[in-house]
Amino acid sequence: MTTRSIDPALTSAYETCRRMHRRHDPTYYWATRRLPEEIRPATHALYGYVRTADEIVDGPQRAPTAEQRRAALDAWEAELQRARAGARSHPVAGALVDAGRRHDLPLDELGPYMRSMRVDCDRVRIRSDDELDVYMDGSAGSVGRIMAPLLGVPDRFHVHFGRLGQAFQLTNFIRDIDADWELDRIYLPGVEDLRGPVLRDVVVRQVARAQALFALAEPAIAAAPASVRSGIRLAVAAYGRILDRAEIAGGDVRGRRIGVRARDVPGILTAVRR
Repeated sequence: MTTRSIDPALTSAYETCRRMHRRHDPTYYWATRRLPEEIRPATHALYGYVRTADEIVDGPQRAPTAEQRRAALDAWEAELQRARAGARSHPVAGALVDAGRRHDLPLDELGPYMRSMRVDCDRVRIRSDDELDVYMDGSAGSVGRIMAPLLGVPDRFHVHFGRLGQAFQLTNFIRDIDADWELDRIYLPGVEDLRGPVLRDVVVRQVARAQALFALAEPAIAAAPASVRSGIRLAVAAYGRILDRAEIAGGDVRGRRIGVRARDVPGILTAVRR
């Protein structure tokens, strides 16, 4: 599916999603640019929908109370249901439903996603790896399982592709510890206060868990069509760079820039070509 084949009424909505994708997550955006042209609009649409939910919870214009944020998420979820029912709805939701119909995407997976977003409406303290895994299965595993058929991953590997989403999510939690703390959230279990020395050991352990999740997803990546595999591997290599930096720092990630930088790009591209 290219934007040239889309109903003109939807072209603007897909373009809005593309701009959101580029502005808010350039690493993922440039990995998406390596995917076949016909599936990029659907990828942008899925990103646009989940990013809007994220903005409701985390954005600068978010509602002041947890109850109001949950109500806004309810309203956003209702927009998707209206679009799926063929009623007038928000353009981003309409673009996602159009993409879902074109590519037979399992949009019911967005139910678990929204449940995890509701957790973020208030103070967050994750108490165990099991609780973290349930959260990540909704917040990222669900997105991975939606992306799997879009990317042509065989059905038997869809669950493993969900693991890839969880690996990306856990890496983000390690990278964004300071930003999450500003929102009164600690996702890594075993930590109550980021000022304590225990944080380093927790980070090191979660880096190993993220690396294990990437390893579990490898059969699904290998089973993906060659036309999409390089884009997936680009994203994996970029996130692997974040984990490498956290590991080298011995888990001392507070106040450090461990995210992907412009100078990393040549090395990441070289790794993908191997």
